Amino acid sequence: MTTSATMQHDEIDVQDVEYLRHGDVPLLARLYQPRGPGPFPLVAEIHGGAWCRGDRLDEDRLNRALARSGIAVAALDFRMPPAAGYPASLQDIHAGLRWLKARAGQLRTRTDWIGVLGLSSGAHQAILAAMRPRDERYAALAAPDEAAASAAFAVLCWPVIDPLGRYRYARGLKAGGQPYPDVIDRVIPDHEKYWGDEAAMAEGNPVMALERGEPAVLPPVLYIQGEDDIVHPRAHLDRFVAAYRRAGGELRLRLVAGEAESFINRKPDAPSTAAAIGDIVAFVREQCHG
Repeated sequence: MTTSATMQHDEIDVQDVEYLRHGDVPLLARLYQPRGPGPFPLVAEIHGGAWCRGDRLDEDRLNRALARSGIAVAALDFRMPPAAGYPASLQDIHAGLRWLKARAGQLRTRTDWIGVLGLSSGAHQAILAAMRPRDERYAALAAPDEAAASAAFAVLCWPVIDPLGRYRYARGLKAGGQPYPDVIDRVIPDHEKYWGDEAAMAEGNPVMALERGEPAVLPPVLYIQGEDDIVHPRAHLDRFVAAYRRAGGELRLRLVAGEAESFINRKPDAPSTAAAIGDIVAFVREQCHG
């Protein structure tokens, strides 16, 4: 394990740690740790970027806020195109969850207090990993006797919850001509780079997996999305919420009036952002402390 020097800031400690290596390429986790003996809840944070862009530093402001509230965060880098497409990132996230669990004591947390948090495509990967903790493809980097990459809870911020539906929706918007959100011109090629084809988008699809009746682990979920978000279609959210609850999962939906996609990142000082972060903190604490 390779670790950089610890950076002290705002009563938390921040450090980069190598959690996995592919050949000579290390994958890093940025750890945000509250000071004190703990134990503290911990979230594995999966960044967004349509599966193809971004890194562990993207949600630095959010992750610092969580750590200052007593929730440790491990923000994970993972393989993306052009290096690798689906399911390589899920393999890395799976390995990251196992890595965190194996070091729970060192990280001043507990194995049953480790959950996942993601934004947009990161939220899609977070819930897919949580629903399939023993999937043989996702566990391809594991030794046979290693524990499953289960999650105690999941926080989903505007997930791409139906990748196939979002791809077809985006293509439909573009075919209709302007005006449509600028992001549509980026997400269509990113879908294609990461997934390869529509069959993969249907297979690695949390909504469709539930609707197909596939066996799934269903940790408690907090789902946050702006009511004005047109990049993550409301119809997909509604289908997932219904299917998750129908399958027996606990899901809390927080729809934020007047906000569009990525409002936590775009409006860091807005009251809606402060309220959403407060909801995340309260939810995680409840899952761990009752």
